Amino acid sequence: MPSNSGIITLTSDFGSQDYYVSAMKAVILGISPQVRLVDISHDLPPQDIMAGAWVLKNTAFLYPPGTIHLAVIDPGVGSTRRPVLVRVRDHYFVGPNNGLFSLVVESEEHRVFELSSSKYWRDEVSPTFHGRDIFAPVAAWLSRGEAPEQFGSELEELTTYRWAKPIADDEGIQGWIMHIDRFGNLITNIPQSFIQKYDRISSYKIYVGNTILKSISDSFSDVPDGEAVALIGSSGMLEVAINKGNAERMLGVEKGAPVSLVIQKNVS
Repeated sequence: MPSNSGIITLTSDFGSQDYYVSAMKAVILGISPQVRLVDISHDLPPQDIMAGAWVLKNTAFLYPPGTIHLAVIDPGVGSTRRPVLVRVRDHYFVGPNNGLFSLVVESEEHRVFELSSSKYWRDEVSPTFHGRDIFAPVAAWLSRGEAPEQFGSELEELTTYRWAKPIADDEGIQGWIMHIDRFGNLITNIPQSFIQKYDRISSYKIYVGNTILKSISDSFSDVPDGEAVALIGSSGMLEVAINKGNAERMLGVEKGAPVSLVIQKNVS
């Protein structure tokens, strides 16, 4: 029997306007009324699988061991993609096998089970709402102590995607905007560890769109209101923001745009 924190988290792109999130919660509580439900986010960009993967990576393992994470960003619902249960670090992830769990399994040992045992599904399964009819009841039964093996056979592989890695050399670092949060902050794929090797270099420039920054600050307030700032965000990645503004709009930069840290040579 798996250890259980008594918590099920929910992550989706369903928003709060419709009944979808509430329906999943109703199914869970009908099976496991004592469980604690925690919303991570339901305002992720529609069908943006890697945005969901990013949010899970930065939140899931902050919860106690035994937590069950129900995640539904599922543009392929009703297709041949498989519903799965993934165990990582004594955490359990329930959702579609479409890359949503890419970042939580990165460099981690994990086990994957196909949710093929229909006895744990709702009696009627809609081809367009597996969140309610498959994933929610499975998460609920898991919270009641059912072992992962009970839900279906183990799979050898999980569908995963990877963001392109930044490139670092003596000239600097080339990276990309991989996520934009609701404040318009531009989060890059450049980790702090890549930047630390340049800490003693006093002259470099950071290029993002048509904007040039000459240093990495500690916080947003290190620059005046309305000005751009580069800093290491709470995720440990280089970010570009506007103090009390929206960098996505004000700098005209989109997800996937290049970001460069370039070493300035022969500067007098």
